[in-house]
Amino acid sequence: MEINNNNPNNFSSRTDRKLIERNRRNQMKALYSELNSLVPHYNSRESISLPDQLGEAANYIKRLQTNLERMKQRKDSLISGGQSMNIASSRTGFSPKVPQIQIHEMGSSLVIGLTTDTHSRFIFNDTIRILHEEGADIVNASFSVVGNTAFHTIHLTVGELTPDYHGVAVTRIAERLNKFIYDAHA
Repeated sequence: MEINNNNPNNFSSRTDRKLIERNRRNQMKALYSELNSLVPHYNSRESISLPDQLGEAANYIKRLQTNLERMKQRKDSLISGGQSMNIASSRTGFSPKVPQIQIHEMGSSLVIGLTTDTHSRFIFNDTIRILHEEGADIVNASFSVVGNTAFHTIHLTVGELTPDYHGVAVTRIAERLNKFIYDAHA
């Protein structure tokens, strides 16, 4: 069988293969470049060969995986440590001093942090009721539970008031909430 190099189909297919290979190399070069841009470089003055770039990327990914595993283990130990503290405190009768309230003024807004135990179901509702009675506009309220403790966060505004009245309203809200929490704890 004789190969005819003058055949126009051979020339066309050779050109197509060259074009396909050039496109593949360009795509690989772009992907290597993108990968290299995602890896932090500690020696940025030196140009690094492609195999070294790939090795650096692989080492970086391995370090990330190791850090992730270490953080997961730390999270699990903190969670299990927190639960064991709650179990121990329920056995000894010791519990954190709850309920607690913190009030932070941020310009025309207030952020209220309320800490309760999970059995105090109505303290949060009564806090919201007091805020509504004082004319506060609640922007956001959220909570999270860790063991037997519930942490509530309430973001609110006291309205478009004059600066003098705003201070009076904030003081009145703080006094009412502190008295309510003190009475609930007593």
